[in-house]
Amino acid sequence: MTHPTMRLDVVSIFPDYLAPLDLSLIGKARRDGLLDLRVHDLRDFAHDRHKSVDDTPYGGGAGMVMKPQPWAEALAAVAGSGAEGARPRLVVPGPGGAPFTQAMARELAAEPWLAFACGRYEGIDERVYEYAAQDLGLEVSVVSLGDYVLNGGEVAVLAIVEAVARLLPGVIGNAESLVEESHEDGLLEYPVFTKPASWESAPGVTRDVPTVLLSGDHGAIARWRHQQRLERTAARRPDLLHGSQAAPGSSASGALASFDVALATPADAPELLTLSRACWVTEGRANASFDIPPLVESLEDVVAGLGEWQTWTVRSEGRLVGSVRARRDPTDETTWQVGRLMVAPDLQGRGLGRALLAHAEAVAPADVSTYWINTGRASERNLRTYRRAGYRAVPGEGAYPGTVDLTKRRRG
Repeated sequence: MTHPTMRLDVVSIFPDYLAPLDLSLIGKARRDGLLDLRVHDLRDFAHDRHKSVDDTPYGGGAGMVMKPQPWAEALAAVAGSGAEGARPRLVVPGPGGAPFTQAMARELAAEPWLAFACGRYEGIDERVYEYAAQDLGLEVSVVSLGDYVLNGGEVAVLAIVEAVARLLPGVIGNAESLVEESHEDGLLEYPVFTKPASWESAPGVTRDVPTVLLSGDHGAIARWRHQQRLERTAARRPDLLHGSQAAPGSSASGALASFDVALATPADAPELLTLSRACWVTEGRANASFDIPPLVESLEDVVAGLGEWQTWTVRSEGRLVGSVRARRDPTDETTWQVGRLMVAPDLQGRGLGRALLAHAEAVAPADVSTYWINTGRASERNLRTYRRAGYRAVPGEGAYPGTVDLTKRRRG
């Protein structure tokens, strides 16, 4: 398969600084024709005998400022060297720019042509940015690697090119390795291990791989990894998490104690509608039908449901993260119907759903003898959860087409 080539132009007063881009996967991508990297020496566009590219700042102050004329000529030469009508997106690394993130890396990876201006000293004369945008017609992005200052933009360009180029088709041999990396979905990556399963790091000191990774239970492994990502992000980068994501799993002592549980009111209806849509999309996909009540009902339907069911909301840090509802069966008062059990997708697999189910059962009136719940016939994950909780499928079609009813006798 032939992949398109991304062109990269870098303007610097230290062109040799970019030599590491000949190494490793980025160097291979260049040799394979996936990257067309061209490095330009800014001093080639300075015309005095000293090839000077900087001067003292107007208004006084320490340091030197890069002069506009060499930059204008360099950028004009780069911009005019492409196909007719083509223009690069200009990226200028600098501490005063927008934070460079994985999302930005993906955005830049979609560009066919990027140009980088490596500033030095106190920076580039501000008029160069105006010239690039207004006279050359370039989209200009000032980008910062972090809240610190480097001597120049070359280090940042190395990092940005590495982050962007590895996202291009064909650069990484196994594209699946990009899926669960740090920051791909706002979380840090989970811990990784390799052989041996038990490693003697010092005489008498053995360090073992977590047992779950040796179990062969892919569902359990996925849940463990997700929990590890949440815990690692909470510990190292809490700024990336909403407070609800850092809340402990509900299998911990106290079950729902770390959440705010309350009876829903009509004011909760808009958020309940949104959460329902988010949670039932996967159910619709699993059951090959999106014509199911949680996905098609209106806001008015949600409000009406609050009058027919007792509905509980579960919040963390003000965010609605789960809900469940229950009522007496209108045709059999000894049966307690449980419905709309839902947990925000990013918090699933942490035991919150099981705790919600237990909560709905616990509030049933004393004369109730049977619990009832309904789910899609192909909703394997739900069916496993309910079977583990003691529910058994009722033969035949469920209350809605394509569904199955499950019941459980109340103990004691």
